[in-house]
Amino acid sequence: MHSEPKIVIIGGGAGGLELATRLGNTMGKKKKAHIHLVDSNPTHLWKPLLHEVATGSLDSDIDEVSYLSHAYKHHFHFHIGKMDGLNREQKHILLAPMFDDKGEEIKPARSLSYDLLVIAIGSQTNDFGTPGAAEYCAFLDSRHQADAFHQRLINTYLKLSSKVEEREVEQLTTSPSDNTNVNTKDNIVLTVGIVGAGATGVELAAELHNTTTLLQAYGLKLNADNLKVTIIEAGPRVLPALPARISSAVVTDLKTLNIDVRTETRITQVTKEGFETAEGEIIQADIRVWAAGVKAPEFLKNIDGLESTPNNQIIVKPSLQTTIDDSIFAIGDCASYTQENGLRVPPRAQSAHQMANHVYKNTRRLLENKPLKDYIYKDHGSLVSLSRYSTVGSLMGNLMGKSTMVEGRAARIVYISLYRMHQMALHGWFRTALIIFSGRINRIIRPRLKLH
Repeated sequence: MHSEPKIVIIGGGAGGLELATRLGNTMGKKKKAHIHLVDSNPTHLWKPLLHEVATGSLDSDIDEVSYLSHAYKHHFHFHIGKMDGLNREQKHILLAPMFDDKGEEIKPARSLSYDLLVIAIGSQTNDFGTPGAAEYCAFLDSRHQADAFHQRLINTYLKLSSKVEEREVEQLTTSPSDNTNVNTKDNIVLTVGIVGAGATGVELAAELHNTTTLLQAYGLKLNADNLKVTIIEAGPRVLPALPARISSAVVTDLKTLNIDVRTETRITQVTKEGFETAEGEIIQADIRVWAAGVKAPEFLKNIDGLESTPNNQIIVKPSLQTTIDDSIFAIGDCASYTQENGLRVPPRAQSAHQMANHVYKNTRRLLENKPLKDYIYKDHGSLVSLSRYSTVGSLMGNLMGKSTMVEGRAARIVYISLYRMHQMALHGWFRTALIIFSGRINRIIRPRLKLH
């Protein structure tokens, strides 16, 4: 290995960007290694926030992190591009060419060499090959998809509001004897169907109701009665990764918002009218969202001989090195690590954070010719935010690993702190404090909902 080894990290998600930042602040700054980060996007946004971007509760332009600027401040190099192949023998990755909206080439196909490679590409929604899902459903795997969903949502609400206004005008011009006194908002309903009752599906459903309420406050001729949200889950309950008592509490909160929860309902086909179930029922939906299932990108499947799972995750050893090549690590959602208890590490932000921290230490140990340590996943619990209506979840205690149910304000504080921890890993405590302060100012001077 070179005196100043080249460490390349593919993917600037929660784990990849935290790892690049920490390696840059230490080894990159001291010229002990060259740190390189590759991502297909110019900016980073914490993936658990995408449902808030989709509904307009969060302005992605404020919370996003510019990779180029961040790389400059933290002593690593950023390359915009999409990994398209791997050559383990020659130790380089292939990057696909990039094109603009007009189809003109911005970046040619190129290669990037490495001494150590960390694959942290993350995951994408798995539609399990369901007919019509890719064509008719929205997905929330990226900032681009979330922005597109938000624009479509706002446009749809504007159209519905116009229909209500037109009906009001019709009633005003109708003679009293012909007036049926029907509410002008009756029968003008936006139906949204969400497949998947995990955290993304549940949180998105609640945020949609919050968006409707805010749009009404801003003058649109709509209210909560003009929105009908249905969550469709193939399993027996919502939030299957959380304890049953928390799942029950969330269902109660969802029903309070008039959100229809359909469990043990398997979707066999998606059309432009809605979802078709295994029983032949049609669940009508103007807007269709697929938020069920997780898989790694297709190109990772057995890439250059690396072992992978059926859902394309790269299989790693306890050190988080791949089973075939010790110069390659994999972390986050694209990695598959089976613990001693036989359970796989779940695809969560906390897992990516822990893995990034572990690979940082193992990378340094490897370069110092020290034995590597095994990764031990620590489950700190999970929280689900139902917008401004409720927050509920479980926190793991130190006593026998038992979980404690938390809800309300305390749960909300813990939920927000998870994002603050990510920001601190990227920016340090002082800059994070400034970000929090500026965020409070923005809540005063900016609209509570992104309206464009």
